Amino acid sequence: MKNDIETREDVHNLVVSFYDKLLADPSISYLFTDVAKIDLDHHFPVLVDFWDMVLFQSDTYRKNAIQPHMILHRQSTLHAHHFKTWLRYFKATVDELFEGEKAFLAKQRAVSIATVIQIKIAQLK
Repeated sequence: MKNDIETREDVHNLVVSFYDKLLADPSISYLFTDVAKIDLDHHFPVLVDFWDMVLFQSDTYRKNAIQPHMILHRQSTLHAHHFKTWLRYFKATVDELFEGEKAFLAKQRAVSIATVIQIKIAQLK
């Protein structure tokens, strides 16, 4: 039996494992490496702060999570298949590492977040 997502360290492990998968897929990795040129050492703590806030209602993330995605979309169009790929890897990583209420919530919130970003992108047109 797997544990649920219970700590910030669990969130960190989820984020790192998820990005290992995501960045190994050339159909989406280029958005992070070539377009956004993310610095993983800087990006991971931000992502952990975000998911810590989402899952544990912590006060760790105070930025606008939508804005960087709007900027990215203007640089290189984000398509439905990018969101499907992102969600597939996210859900698979959660299922691989965890099970329980928070794991279910993480997957649910990921779907909501992807949906909101897609709606915001559609409004840009």
